[in-house]
Amino acid sequence: METINKKRCYNTMDLQNLVIEYKTNPTSRLKKLIVTESIPLIKSIVGKINIPNTPLCGREDLINIGATGLLQALDNYTIDKEVKFNTFAYYRIRGSVIDYLRSIDELSRTNRVRYGAAQETISQLQQTLGRTPLDHEVAKEMDLDLHDYEKLLSNVQQRVALSLDSSMNSDSDNSLSDKIEDQNFELPDQGLINEENSAQLAQAIKSLSEREQVILALYYDEECTLKEIAETLSLSEARISQIIGKMLLTLKMTLNELALV
Repeated sequence: METINKKRCYNTMDLQNLVIEYKTNPTSRLKKLIVTESIPLIKSIVGKINIPNTPLCGREDLINIGATGLLQALDNYTIDKEVKFNTFAYYRIRGSVIDYLRSIDELSRTNRVRYGAAQETISQLQQTLGRTPLDHEVAKEMDLDLHDYEKLLSNVQQRVALSLDSSMNSDSDNSLSDKIEDQNFELPDQGLINEENSAQLAQAIKSLSEREQVILALYYDEECTLKEIAETLSLSEARISQIIGKMLLTLKMTLNELALV
């Protein structure tokens, strides 16, 4: 199966020079140029989310929210900072989008409870069946309609897509297990990834199916959007979001089990 073999490439040097020039001599022209140069970064962050089906949130809405975060980052950035502007702005853009998604998520507490229930159900069925359970099997065990369970998986992916993806625009070429650091993961109890269990993460990834490992590599290592992955694998964006959501639950469950060994 042919995959997308590429890395996101932003002209960070030009952007950094523009920011330095702007901080020295702020003009509306330079500000517009900085926003223009940063649009690919904003779109890539937004592209990692399966947009909720609500009139309060569309792709363009999130891009505009991200642009607001970019401008906030520009106001707060000083040229004596040790980090490059694109890295500094990344977290502010991401934070703005996350805050907006939280503000329109009226069922976040209920969803967090369901996340935990789904994780526990997957774990129990995996022990009973001796394999990773299928979606309809988990849905039946949870007494959920399959459509509702698939929506839950998409919610998982939406919730953690940005908080797990802390490697974009990093200078590091490390693999997924080396570079994912999660500080805002919203599933119950401890976050999915931290520095102490990166080796366990690598082991947990090996338990995934070949297709799931391909999707994980495309999503994190190749930094592809949901649309790009969907086109590569001839699946819908919604299905890719669901698969990633299930992988996150499975990985967290596997990591918890490894921690007890």
